[in-house]
Amino acid sequence: MSSTEIHELQRTIGQLRHCVGALRGRYGDIPAVRRLMNDIERLDIDSSEFSATPSTPVPRPAAEGEFVVVPDTPYDPALWQGADDEGVGGYHR
Repeated sequence: MSSTEIHELQRTIGQLRHCVGALRGRYGDIPAVRRLMNDIERLDIDSSEFSATPSTPVPRPAAEGEFVVVPDTPYDPALWQGADDEGVGGYHR
């Protein structure tokens, strides 16, 4: 996440905090307002973790011996029922 995106996220969380503060002023400390305030705090904590992470995602290393088996058997024709071929038009029309 770029610094611009992080700044925008933090600014938006600040606006949300302001709006929920207005709700608290109007409705008091009801459970719905407390839950919203808790959610905002969680968003703030989660967004602060982005500044500590590198800007490019780190690829997950493959576990030794990990592989994906792709079968050679044909797919079930029912999977393609009603599908269109891209760029060709309707299937079997």
